[in-house]
Amino acid sequence: MENLIKDIDILPAEEAQACDFKTTAEESTGKSKKLYIESYGCQMNFSDSEIVASIMKENGFDTTSDFEKADVIFLNTCSIRDKAEQTVRKRLSQFNTVKKQRPEMTIGVLGCMAERLKDKLLEEEKIVDVVVGPDAYRDLPNLVSQAEDGNKGVNTFLSREETYADIAPVRLNSNGVTAFISIMRGCDNMCSFCVVPFTRGRERSRDPHSIVREARELFDKGYREVTLLGQNVDSYKWSPEENNKARLNKKEEEVSEVVNFANLLEMVARVDHRLRVRFSTSHPKDITDEVLYTMKRYDNICKYIHLPVQSGNSRVLELMNRTYDREWYLNRVRAIREILGESCGISSDMIAGFCTETEEEHQDTLSMMDLVRYDFSYMFYYSERPGTLAAKKYTDDIPLDIKKRRLAEIIAKQNKLSLERNQLDVGTTQLILIEGTSKRSEEEYKGRTSANKMVIIPKGDYTKGDYVLVKITDCTAATLFGEIIEINPAIA
Repeated sequence: MENLIKDIDILPAEEAQACDFKTTAEESTGKSKKLYIESYGCQMNFSDSEIVASIMKENGFDTTSDFEKADVIFLNTCSIRDKAEQTVRKRLSQFNTVKKQRPEMTIGVLGCMAERLKDKLLEEEKIVDVVVGPDAYRDLPNLVSQAEDGNKGVNTFLSREETYADIAPVRLNSNGVTAFISIMRGCDNMCSFCVVPFTRGRERSRDPHSIVREARELFDKGYREVTLLGQNVDSYKWSPEENNKARLNKKEEEVSEVVNFANLLEMVARVDHRLRVRFSTSHPKDITDEVLYTMKRYDNICKYIHLPVQSGNSRVLELMNRTYDREWYLNRVRAIREILGESCGISSDMIAGFCTETEEEHQDTLSMMDLVRYDFSYMFYYSERPGTLAAKKYTDDIPLDIKKRRLAEIIAKQNKLSLERNQLDVGTTQLILIEGTSKRSEEEYKGRTSANKMVIIPKGDYTKGDYVLVKITDCTAATLFGEIIEINPAIA
């Protein structure tokens, strides 16, 4: 089983729901300086990098895909796992070689790791010139200027209001078809294993008008799918009383009532029926039937929900401070199946070997997987994160070899379930949005079903951004394969 163990997400073959690493694309508009960004971790980080690129673009920077040519290097970091932090430290060491040759280069660490380790980064990593938390990106031009003058630039202030709603992101590495829209920032859930509330601050929701406006602008530019992002999208809430002070344009029609996530989903879905809408991530304690019925009502809201369970055992869930138990979670899954049908895609996050987890409790996670039948999952063994409630309250007492063995069993079961779920699609007809050329072959396109399953199809007289009806002919545990039977059907 050892060959199954990787401290990475187990993902669909062509595209990850949460990737580990991305670099900037090349953009040359004649600006005098070059910016290089590497992004680690979740979709929120990649979305934040697009905001950073926009801010820096307004201050004289084009982006480059070659860090050796950059005037400024930013690493937008993740603290959710120790491996991510160690990867960033290794990259800083590699950048040190270039900086010795070009001492005028500015190197900055952004995001969650900057928030958590600001003092250590400045003291231990001598090449770090700028350290900036997730809520201070507007200050980047000023901090870079300080660094160019020989001073360290630091701002890790966590805001109760910042949403960057007025900043139009620069779409980095864009395929021109799909895009992220951040709808809220921060997290009020205090899961005992998680550093996010400490690195990203409290929840605050973005003005719904600005979200809809961004979706409409993306559609007008040719994008055909948006993913609404938040640490917990189901807790999105915007009200005129609490949020009007953050309104961007008072001339816009005032929102007279509270806007919850179901309302926001509907508002974005109504931008155009040809614009697909996805969202991530949902919290089991908050996802409502109202959201599910809104998804059912609109064909362009994709029938896929990422619903992290973390553990299938109620005692462990209580230790994790997940605020739901096994039966609550299964009740939500039953509601999804009853309202949206068996074909709705469900994915999950799972942690093997959390503090004090017994073998029987591990078996509860495996049985949960059998009951839900996830389409795919992101699977890890527990890694203690300094500063979290778990690190303060519990002993990380499960030996590493047991964690790895339990994780291997979870991965093996998920691979089996993924294959079985994909086999159900063979012979069906699916509406696919072509996203671009497959990594497998220049002669093939890739796209996804409503349930977020990657499909590989032969190239023909089609192009990315087209909707096509595809008959699924074959599958693996990670990917579907099909043949196009109609291009741009009436539904699109």
